Amino acid sequence: MRTVLLPNGARVPCLGLGTWRLGESPSTRASDVAAVRLALELGYRLVDTAEMYGDGGAERVVGEALRGALRAGTVGRDDVFLVTKVLPANASRRGTVAACERSLKRLGVDHVDLYLLHWRGGHPLGETVAAFEALRARGRIRAWGVSNFDADDLDELWNLPAGPQCVANQVYYSASERGIEFDLLPAQRRRGVATMAYCPIDQGALASDPAFTEVGRRLGASAAQAALAWTLRQPDVIAIPKASRERHLSENLAAAALTLTERDLAAVDARYPPPRRKQRLAMT
Repeated sequence: MRTVLLPNGARVPCLGLGTWRLGESPSTRASDVAAVRLALELGYRLVDTAEMYGDGGAERVVGEALRGALRAGTVGRDDVFLVTKVLPANASRRGTVAACERSLKRLGVDHVDLYLLHWRGGHPLGETVAAFEALRARGRIRAWGVSNFDADDLDELWNLPAGPQCVANQVYYSASERGIEFDLLPAQRRRGVATMAYCPIDQGALASDPAFTEVGRRLGASAAQAALAWTLRQPDVIAIPKASRERHLSENLAAAALTLTERDLAAVDARYPPPRRKQRLAMT
């Protein structure tokens, strides 16, 4: 699979597994673990989660699935790029460190590869960054980044002494939500910050979109695959769609190998024109 080079030198698969809505109920725990375990067996090597998802339940699910895959020899720890996030309410200098330690315990690992601030909150950004740097110095995280940051947030971050250590920004990005292309995406590229796209199929809405249905027909793929391939067309964008069924997991993997033609891209632009002005950052 194509990889994206992060500023810290790490190479990350362009397609990963999102885990939002996993770990929310004891009744689905076994099936949630099985879904993540299957993803690892199929070849997923990037898993994104957060302390917010299922109040830590998603991290526990990922941890259990990873331990099973490690015991089976499916993967080694260094084969899997783990991403998790700290809630804004916990993102004080001390709170960030404590939250990270709780996440590590739930995941059952001694470090995560990327630790993100889930969104801006009431704690000063400088405190969060200082905690990130302390965690990085201790080897508890390999790199850090942000999520749901707009261009002005990124400017503020870059004015902090350690702000340029940020390697990624995770944002809502799909063909139907492409506002970041106006200013945020160019700003991140100037700084070498990778874009992690959540909801790249617009929470499933694009799976029945007529434009992507037609693009998919030409590619021999589904509309959802075509929409995912559209997001992945850019070399510095990582997509993390959530999937739990084997068919969707396999289809998403196959979408990473699709290439849209100029005709396909023009059809998408006609349906969802590129932004011509600043738009409010989409969030979910």
